[in-house]
Amino acid sequence: MPVVTQVQVRRGTASQWTSANPTLASGEWGYETDTGKVKIGNGSTAWNSLGYTGAGDIEGVTASTGLSGGGTSGTVTLSIDTSVTADLSTAQTLTNKTLTTPTITQGTATPSFTTNAYTLVAGDAGKLLLASNGATAGTVNIPTDASVNFATGTQITVLQTGAGQLTIAATTPGTTTVYSTGATAASPKCRAQYSAITVIKSAANTWYAIGDIS
Repeated sequence: MPVVTQVQVRRGTASQWTSANPTLASGEWGYETDTGKVKIGNGSTAWNSLGYTGAGDIEGVTASTGLSGGGTSGTVTLSIDTSVTADLSTAQTLTNKTLTTPTITQGTATPSFTTNAYTLVAGDAGKLLLASNGATAGTVNIPTDASVNFATGTQITVLQTGAGQLTIAATTPGTTTVYSTGATAASPKCRAQYSAITVIKSAANTWYAIGDIS
């Protein structure tokens, strides 16, 4: 009749092992009764520095910004946190993401024509500019790409709210080219008060002007 031999290994709860932090002999097993995890000693490494047997290198998954879920045991699931939204004011990277019915809110700026001239700045990208310079004619200048690096595809709309006729022109005509259907193609004018012109950047120093142009 075979002899039945019962072998028991050292055991205790995870907190007990952590508190005692023993150094297991080479090949000696240590069992956590509350987690079911096992460590095997090597004769020199204390318990807290030993890895769990058969558990690989991952002991827990924690969700960071943009994710929810995670866990330390069993099947772990990470989900995209739907409460996280993208905006246009902070640097964000969206990779392989689908934007469903996105809403882009454009701001409004009011340039000051104290010298009857206004040069577009980076913050004007995508905006509606309410240009009111009274009864005096004014000019909205498009800077060179080297001066203000607007992204290709940038659109800026200029609305003439005052009586003074506005002209859209390149700050440096020899570098920046403006195309339009205006009488002077490179420097179109708003046709009348409350007319609007949208300028669109198609290349580094190439812009198109469309709208109520004369």
